[in-house]
Amino acid sequence: MSIQISAVKGLRDLREFIDLPFRLHQDTPWIPPLKLERYAFLTRKLNAYFTHGEAQYFLARRAGRVVGRVTAQIDFNFNQFHTSRWGMFGFLEFEDDADVLLALLDAAASWLRARGCDRMVGPMDFQLNDESGVLIEGFELEPMIRQPWHPAYYQRRCEEAGLEKAMDLYSWDLSISDRARMNPILPKIAQRAATKHGITIRRMSRRYLRRELEEFATVYNAAWSRNWGFVPYSKADLDAYALDLQLVYSRDWFMIAEQDGKTIAMAITIPDVNQVLKRMRGRLLPLGWWYYLNRGRIMDRVRVGFLGVLPEYQHTGVAAALYVEHFDVAARSRQSAGEASFILEVNTAMNRGLEAMGGRIVKRWRVYERLLG
Repeated sequence: MSIQISAVKGLRDLREFIDLPFRLHQDTPWIPPLKLERYAFLTRKLNAYFTHGEAQYFLARRAGRVVGRVTAQIDFNFNQFHTSRWGMFGFLEFEDDADVLLALLDAAASWLRARGCDRMVGPMDFQLNDESGVLIEGFELEPMIRQPWHPAYYQRRCEEAGLEKAMDLYSWDLSISDRARMNPILPKIAQRAATKHGITIRRMSRRYLRRELEEFATVYNAAWSRNWGFVPYSKADLDAYALDLQLVYSRDWFMIAEQDGKTIAMAITIPDVNQVLKRMRGRLLPLGWWYYLNRGRIMDRVRVGFLGVLPEYQHTGVAAALYVEHFDVAARSRQSAGEASFILEVNTAMNRGLEAMGGRIVKRWRVYERLLG
């Protein structure tokens, strides 16, 4: 039967949009998100992305049954920063059917082309720092917080549909309680950072977290500005990010490196809330709230999400100091292992640093593109 593509209109359509992966990925390593959070994230008035972007959500149906979904979006801040006309697609889910995927991609491409975009890149939900890429390695592993999971046919169908590789993203497994895996030169470099350059490490304040994120944005916008897919954080983004981080705040893992009181580097490592969400099964009731309140007893791994250094201080060894601090924290906490992601395949310095920490690549995601000429 033919496939019908329609824009999401109203609560019923949005419910079907959110429910689709729950049906597609039953009995897989996929971990269901909290449905209430997904409704909020996809509601334009509640997501800071829509202060600098627009999007359209699509559903694919066959004989009235939902068989796929996708979004098309434009980030105006991204295009302004890069002087580009890119559009993105995201939230990609579909049954193993080439026709379904082609119809979804064509709908997203048509919407973006009509708004002047010359390239479609994704999947991104909605930006690269959210869930991004199609999983191409590590299918047997559970995703960590804000990591996507897909069955193997997603990659095959995307490439059959003519999507071309734009960038691969890595996730490095880290046994940060095992110092034997660490390159022995790292502690020496870290010690030199303290003795020669006077670098100290402190913890971010939960009470003043929003203020701390101003410093984070300064480091992020300087350290990541040349990275593929980078977009600077807006004030609205930081406001929203501060609220999100309050829910997963861990004093041990939120680090700031300073020299003479000036912030020169940051590391934000997040306990893996997906371990809690797995037990919540997408709902707060009847027992989901209890698992969340007891999350400290459940989470034993972390995701290293951000670790950046101001470019003019990259020679000081401050990155090594932050790496070593991660081993020190792991030695005294429940979280003794984790992953660092998303690391661009072209980020040579970060990939070398993670290798020096004893890491190994365990997951890969692929971001695709299609020209819209």
